[in-house]
This record gives sequence, structure tokens and C-alpha cells, in this order.
Amino acid sequence: MKKFLPLLAFTALFFGCQPDAAKAPDQLRTAVFIPGNLAGSPIYEMMDSGVRKAAAEIPTITVKTIEGGFNQATWGEQMTALAASGEYDLIVTANPAMPEIAAQIALSFPNQKFLCLEGYIENVPQIAGVMYNHRELGFLLGAFGAKLTEIRKGSAVIGLIAGQEYPVMNNAILPGFQEGFNLLYPSGTVDFRVVGNWYDATKAIELSKAIYRSGAQVILPIAGGANQGVLTAAKEEGKSVLWYDTNGYDLEQGVVMGSGLIRQDKAAYEMVVAAAQGKLPFGISKVVGLKEGYIGFNNQDPLFLELAPMELRKFISDLQDEFIQGKRALPMILN
Repeated sequence: MKKFLPLLAFTALFFGCQPDAAKAPDQLRTAVFIPGNLAGSPIYEMMDSGVRKAAAEIPTITVKTIEGGFNQATWGEQMTALAASGEYDLIVTANPAMPEIAAQIALSFPNQKFLCLEGYIENVPQIAGVMYNHRELGFLLGAFGAKLTEIRKGSAVIGLIAGQEYPVMNNAILPGFQEGFNLLYPSGTVDFRVVGNWYDATKAIELSKAIYRSGAQVILPIAGGANQGVLTAAKEEGKSVLWYDTNGYDLEQGVVMGSGLIRQDKAAYEMVVAAAQGKLPFGISKVVGLKEGYIGFNNQDPLFLELAPMELRKFISDLQDEFIQGKRALPMILN
């Protein structure tokens, strides 16, 4: 954060008091800031498509998409430049790191509004935030993996491979995954391994084969480009993979047995529409999950329906319905 504060202060000095660029009445000029690249990043593609769907339906919404690249040290500088330009009423972005960056920028640009998807922050009047309940999604996938293991009469172990450790992984996804697996295997083990980066598929192959050869039937990878290594290892070992936040069934047919979903397009669309209507509350963040319809297990894909036995399909459908109907809930751990 400190790396971009001098530029923020410099920009605020020269531009912070300038009037907004000319805009039509009731217009919502929107910038979509991608902390990375858009192409090949499904979660960012969903955010962008959701905002653009809102713009297609409401003519007063305009949209420009800016790709920030993978150097996190520059994200603050780029977001500061967007705020300093005065050209955007709302900056939409998504990443757990972005709320803190936006909060620093908001100090110098009090008229700038931010929508941070996949981010939680409180008491910043210019920021609206949404955090998905990763504990619930981890639980669903862990429970699905447990049922798949039970059907195959496998060992009481399941794998999770992360690119790196980070708060949401350590405090929500991993605990939820363990809780879900323990639903059927109370003494079962999650073999958790870390690649150390988000691209090393060769290292992911090595880690995956070690997990599979210890008796695990299935692995959940959350490792960016290194996920390909898990798919490769699963295919070679005759084992299975779970996918986390986008539809993964067609990535390696017959290997990806279950797929979670984060409906970031739905969140982006609904919240930008609310902003255009003057109904989006700023200064608060909310946690949304299965009951609200923003996360879930994809149990309707044709490949899933073709490959998963009825026992497995019924199990995950019934479990998901328990959350949707409010019969089961897992609070998101935010710290």
C-alpha cells in the first residue's frame, strides 16, 4: 500500500479539487478496473459482463474497462489515476486486496464511489463491498468429495492445492472444505499443499501425484494457471478433480467431477443497476452465499448429469437445498 501513497498525494494536490468531467444528468459513468488481465480470467470476465449487461439495459450507464496487469504494486497508482481524472462516478473492481486500496484513494477523492466485489470493508462512506461466503462453497465441495470417495470406497483423505496461502484460503475455504469432508469422514484428512505461485503447473503435477498416491480420490485446485498441472496428474493417475468458482466440467471431460460457481456476473449486474437507480448503499459491505443465490454447486451441467451417479447427484442437490432453504448455515469468517 505504501508504494502508491506518494503518487496518490501528488495526484490529489494537483487534481483533487478539479471539477468532474462533463456528464449528462443522471448518467453513471463506470470504470471496470481489472486487477490482472481480462482474457482467460473467468471471474473478471463475469464482473465485466455483468456491468456491461447493466449498461445495455440502462442507457444512462457508460462503461470503460481498464486492465491493471499482474503487478499488484501498480494497482493503487492506476486506480488513483482513474479517480483523479474525474471521468467516472463509480469504479468497479474485484479482489480481496482492492477495498484497502480504494479506501486510501477515497481519502483524497471524497466524491469518488467504489464497488468492490470479492472484498469486505466497513465504515468507508464511498465504498460498497460484497464478499462471497467461501466457507459455504468450500463445505459443499468438501462434502461432494467425501461422497465421491465413499462411493469409490477410497481412503479418508482429500486434497486441496493452493497457489499461495492468503486470508480467505486459510480462514474460510480450507476450514469449510475440511468441515464438508468431515460430514461423512469425521476423522478424515485434508492434504493441503501450496505451489508457491499461481503458474507452476509442473510443481502442481508433483504435488498432485503425491496426494493421489497417498490414497486421495479427488483434489480441489485453487492455483491459477497451475491448476492445469492438477488436471494433468488426475488424468494420468485415473483420479478426479473438483473445480472452484467457474464451470469446469468441459476443461477435462471425465476428470472434473464437480464444479462450484461464484456468480460474480449476477452481483456486478444487480449492484450497478442499483447504483444507477440511486439505491446502492455505500459505507457497508455484505456477505452473500448460497441462500442469496450468489454461490452454488453446478449440478445442472450436461456432463455432470451424464457422469455422476444418481446417488452422488441426489446427495449434493439435497445438501445445497439445505443451505438455500435456511436449514443449514455457515457464517463466513472474515478475519
